[in-house]
Amino acid sequence: MTNPIKRLGVIVGVDGSISQVGMYSMSNDSQMLWYGDVLNGPKIGAFLTINQNDVKIIATVSSEKVVDQQNTVRSVEFDNRFHKDSINRVITLKTKGVIEKNKFQVTSQYVPMIGNEVTLTTKEELDLIFGLELGEDSVYIGKSLLEGQPINIPINKFFASHIGIFGNTGSGKSNTLHKLYLELFRSKYKDAILNCSQFFVIDFNGEYTSDNAFGLDKKQKQIFEIDTRSSEAGQKIPIKESYLFDPDILAILFDARPATQVPFLRNAIKVFNNTINDGEQFAEFEVGLLVSIIKGMKSVSFDALDNWIKAAEVVGIEDELLEGLKKNRFRLEYGNPKMTTPGGEVKILEDNQITDEGKKYLKIDDLKESISEYYEQASPISKLSYFLEFQRVYTSAWTSTNIEFINPLFQRMKSAFESLEKVVEVKEDLNDCFKSMNIISLVHANQETKRLIPMLLSKMIYDEQKSAIAGNNVTQTRHLIIDEAHNILNAEYRNNGDDWQDYRLSVFEEIIKEGRKFGFYLTISSQRPADISTTIMSQLHNYLIHRLVNDKDLKMLENTMPTLDINSYQMIPSLGQGEAIITGNSMQVPVFVKVEKEETNRPKSDDIVLTKLWKNNQLYNYPYG
Repeated sequence: MTNPIKRLGVIVGVDGSISQVGMYSMSNDSQMLWYGDVLNGPKIGAFLTINQNDVKIIATVSSEKVVDQQNTVRSVEFDNRFHKDSINRVITLKTKGVIEKNKFQVTSQYVPMIGNEVTLTTKEELDLIFGLELGEDSVYIGKSLLEGQPINIPINKFFASHIGIFGNTGSGKSNTLHKLYLELFRSKYKDAILNCSQFFVIDFNGEYTSDNAFGLDKKQKQIFEIDTRSSEAGQKIPIKESYLFDPDILAILFDARPATQVPFLRNAIKVFNNTINDGEQFAEFEVGLLVSIIKGMKSVSFDALDNWIKAAEVVGIEDELLEGLKKNRFRLEYGNPKMTTPGGEVKILEDNQITDEGKKYLKIDDLKESISEYYEQASPISKLSYFLEFQRVYTSAWTSTNIEFINPLFQRMKSAFESLEKVVEVKEDLNDCFKSMNIISLVHANQETKRLIPMLLSKMIYDEQKSAIAGNNVTQTRHLIIDEAHNILNAEYRNNGDDWQDYRLSVFEEIIKEGRKFGFYLTISSQRPADISTTIMSQLHNYLIHRLVNDKDLKMLENTMPTLDINSYQMIPSLGQGEAIITGNSMQVPVFVKVEKEETNRPKSDDIVLTKLWKNNQLYNYPYG
């Protein structure tokens, strides 16, 4: 038996999707008990039902007012004649969709008409509004604010999309991000998810590094705690050699100048990638450069030999092997170099070839062996550093490039290489380098690393996914989750001469525009949506919006979120902690929800209770006293 409906009023005016309702009574109860169900009264934001034959038009209350029947339009203010016969209540409704054939859908096929009766929206109708399609898999996120209805998010429509989570500090966005993926891993698909999907969390504040984060154990999860203070303190990120040793990446990393330094880097990296395979080859290459400098003493720059010696010292060659080059003086005799030694002069060249006597004094064979040995023992990053040192010598020896133009580049390179050595492990391939869930904590990383690692890792895993899927069916997915995304997606300095920022934004804009077709999905969380590139913001498909009060942030949401109606938008500044609006492709209407907070398994982002902290420390010595 179907319960009768609670009649509230009748449509007395229609203007597009906006309707005015003349209420039958002045009842202003926020909730009503109706046949055992506690239903929301006609208050702002509540759902009401407009009955039109067999169709139920669902609307929300957007405003309300009273019309006085006894005071005239000339009255300046209400007098004391308030009673039920004096004032009529009028509310304004905003149409959201319709229920037809026991299914809720957003459509403009039906519109309210004058005379349609308005009733309370029943629990059954709310289930259809907030509910899912028959058989649709979902995860629980919390309860709706006004109705107390359980809110479930459809897995396919939500997680196979780009997601934005926004809110001021302390609004609950970190808890929401964690809750979403925690519930996903709690679903019946957990084992299948871990087998064919990978998740990468860029964690700037170390909030997701606890042992039970996301409900996964150590077999399923890997935490990279990046620490640039010491090469021993933190863990290193596996990066494919082809991505790190890319001229574009290095040119931006080293802040290379376009006119002279970028061409130098491009040519050097090309030679390095195509020519140098092992230590023996490297030694042949660089000792060959030394021989060429000696042969061309009259044509090379005056400091070419000294520069080669400095490069050899960078590699680690001992002074003993360089003694013949350092202490003995070269001079030219009819264009042929001779070496003045304590034992007399040594003829270095004969018929444009190094003499046996010259090889002995220059220790050519020992230099080759030592350079080869040091190169073989070096890390991939150091190998590149050694090669670039000698390329500087080669480029400047024949004055094709003024060495003074590229010396500043090497000063920046030194700092960058030192940082990279602490945080990057160069790999030929990424097999078994990552687990299903990978958390990259940057809380102890310096600013240079914080801007490099997220972009480098993101580009690498996106290109790997794109390469695997392009032209094939999607059999695996990757999900990139960036907390505090404004740190790396800030568009403020774009086109202001910041090449690094331009390149980084281009990488992420390509990901968010093209990634979905390759099974690559981006989730970003930020307290400053106004700082994030508008291209990225406009390409998000689903949003969870916590409290925001800054006008620029609110304006950004208004301009980039087509599914957010004006009434929901106006409620954003007044949301409480943990309260959010869910809107986007996965939800038919914007939903106000109180995100459920886990008692124990949650991010390290709780507010500090100072009085509790101070009270607990009263019995202990002051650490800073």
